[in-house]
Amino acid sequence: MAVETNQMRKFLNDPANVVKESLAGLAAAHPDLLRYDPAAQIIVRQGAPKRGKVALISGGGSGHEPLHGGFVGLGMLDAACPGEVFTSPVPGQMLAATKAVDGGAGVVHIVKNYTGDVLNFKLAAEDAADEGIKVTAVVIDDDVAVQDSLYTAGRRGVGATVLAEKIAGAAAESGADLAKVTDTVKRVNARARSFGVALSSCVPPASGKAIFELPEGQVELGIGIHGEPGRRRAQLGPASEIVDVMVEAVVSDLKAKKGAKVLAFVNGMGGTPLLELYLLYGEVDKKLRAAGLEPVRNLVGSYITSLEMAGASLTVLELDEELTRLWDAPVHTPALRWGA
Repeated sequence: MAVETNQMRKFLNDPANVVKESLAGLAAAHPDLLRYDPAAQIIVRQGAPKRGKVALISGGGSGHEPLHGGFVGLGMLDAACPGEVFTSPVPGQMLAATKAVDGGAGVVHIVKNYTGDVLNFKLAAEDAADEGIKVTAVVIDDDVAVQDSLYTAGRRGVGATVLAEKIAGAAAESGADLAKVTDTVKRVNARARSFGVALSSCVPPASGKAIFELPEGQVELGIGIHGEPGRRRAQLGPASEIVDVMVEAVVSDLKAKKGAKVLAFVNGMGGTPLLELYLLYGEVDKKLRAAGLEPVRNLVGSYITSLEMAGASLTVLELDEELTRLWDAPVHTPALRWGA
């Protein structure tokens, strides 16, 4: 049956089981790509571990689908560790995922910069090292909106996570060693910046209440993917004016050279239709070119969400030949596929 919360109807059985039931459904929908281990609550790539291949793992709270389970497969992640909604997974999940995909060449943990994720992945890496598994970790912190938030010290990890998983995943698939794959994640993070906006909050299933209230006619600028409020609120104006704010925030911090080739990623937060996301991308493309940058690759869609939040984020990655080649490499996951 459907369940009605205080503010929104949701398709649920029991809110306490929503993550487990969703993961089981993901695996049932894509048995050729991945499997679900309900005891450990992890998603693992079919055929893992692959001997001699560096493995990639990421994870975090659920509610951001398709991140991360939707990115398990050829050319991206080897496993994902989903926590409960907006809650970090525990070290035991991360250790189980690490052991499940270790093929002897080492494992890279891609960690979004949220306090729980960072601490728990660190503990899991230490436990894995005790069992003889080589683990490196890279923290993603691309969000330029705020320096500190309710969930983290320093900048939050957002859209660059998807790009790092794709690009480093391609490097691992090509046979790159642990040091090279780790360096690739670091390079993507260093060359990417993100900024998000929201037209509404979201309603976690367990609470049934919106995380924040946004008055009619206003937009929240600089939001986080857990529904964190942003740096400020403003009157809702035309899309072109909102994109002006997003592009200026990202470009001024990225400081890419004039003429640089970039990947522009316009991401929906869960409740924004593609009709609007493509409109936003059109504005982004024009404004990046006016700023002296050349968008040569793009990604448009809802890939790192905040439940049903109406909103969007912009991530700009400064490319080079190697990053472009790795982006173009084949990928086949539930949420991202080309060339395979």
